[in-house]
Amino acid sequence: MSQPRRMRLNGLRQNTVGHTAMGLWRHPLSQAHLYRTLQHWTDTARTLERGCFDALFIADALGPLDVYQGRVDAALRDGIQSPCGDPLLLVSAMAAATRHLGFAITVSTTYEQPYALARKFSTLDHLSEGRVGWNIVTSALDSAARNLGLDAPLSHGQRYERAEEFMQVVYGLWEGSWADDAVVMDRASGVFVDPARVHPVAHRGHYFKVEDIALCEPSPQRTPVLFQAGSSGTGRAFAARHAEGVFLSTYDPLITRGLVDDLRAQAQAGGRPGDALKIFNIVTVICAATDAEAQARYSDLQGYASTEGSLARYSALLGIDFAALDLDQPLAYAETPGIRGLLEVFTRLDPTRTWTPRAIAEFVAIGGGGPVIVGSPTTVADELERWMSVADLDGFNIADPLPGVTLVDFVAHVVPELQRRGRVWRAYEGATLREYFAGPGNARVAQTHPGADHRRRLHALTGRE
Repeated sequence: MSQPRRMRLNGLRQNTVGHTAMGLWRHPLSQAHLYRTLQHWTDTARTLERGCFDALFIADALGPLDVYQGRVDAALRDGIQSPCGDPLLLVSAMAAATRHLGFAITVSTTYEQPYALARKFSTLDHLSEGRVGWNIVTSALDSAARNLGLDAPLSHGQRYERAEEFMQVVYGLWEGSWADDAVVMDRASGVFVDPARVHPVAHRGHYFKVEDIALCEPSPQRTPVLFQAGSSGTGRAFAARHAEGVFLSTYDPLITRGLVDDLRAQAQAGGRPGDALKIFNIVTVICAATDAEAQARYSDLQGYASTEGSLARYSALLGIDFAALDLDQPLAYAETPGIRGLLEVFTRLDPTRTWTPRAIAEFVAIGGGGPVIVGSPTTVADELERWMSVADLDGFNIADPLPGVTLVDFVAHVVPELQRRGRVWRAYEGATLREYFAGPGNARVAQTHPGADHRRRLHALTGRE
């Protein structure tokens, strides 16, 4: 009898108070305000590792959410992504507190320089012994542009054009600069690095000029595991070329299946296997020993949810000021500077449902746009399995609407049931995050991945296979 398909799990958090759940920081059991302490993050990492999660996915935003009513007030009142700390600075401590858990960190190609970012990820990959991934985003917030040196935001097309060139530069730095055996550390001859085995990137493009060698010696994975979360047409095309993991945010498994099929088909059309992409959907789980207890917990959380906070968050994400609209009129698709794939979810992709701004705000207040599964371990496991089957998913990003409670409950109650069914592994297989994806012994990007082109060029330069 064949083994059931493994369900891959990531925790989903942001270095802030209010992320996927608006207003729940007011709940007496919430530890959301502890986001600013290392103890909170190391405790979170240990919890996920006990549950054999593949990784902690840390979202990020680079500007305040000020689209709703044209000011940041509503977001500040509910702590929605303001205040917000840097996600990269959390990883070293969490890696030191764990042995296996991976970390997928959101960083924008629009506001970083590839030469500097390559060093940051190489450093973290060394320090974590190969457990780092990068969630590649292009940043749609106007407030980020204003505060990070642009007179106006880049257009949707320009953001992805810059991202494409950005990827070629970092691939050159990670895969095409230092040979595997460049560090000889020969004490007798006094040579630490053999200069003949290190090569400049020599990139001159439209957005970037990077002429010299990478600053870091090769890390365990060289290129971090690459994730992407854009679900617009352009975003999916980018993911099909570059991503190894894709994060989706939809509320219906049939909608999700359409996106999954398109992603896998585009990957295959580009010469990559369809299963080279591991695809995850956001899900929020409220669980307890029985269905009745779980429903009572969910009802309790609903009493703290903030509709205004939801309006503030989704105004910024979609690039539409909901305060300027009739909250009870159906929302129509329009080209906006916001996250177009997310706008499509609520306007184009579900012909059976019409969404108004008020309905969206109420719906996402606890679940962040994905499904909210409420029930006993058996009920939750059944629904997760149904989603995997219908949508052809590889796993889930498990949100944490009540930090200190919801992920802890999931690990305590649901993970054992999933392990009993053979869905979640009981021990990690492999040493690096990429090996969790591709199997032990596969710490490097696959031969069919575009990053491998730079590896082949380096081998040609050095005369090594």
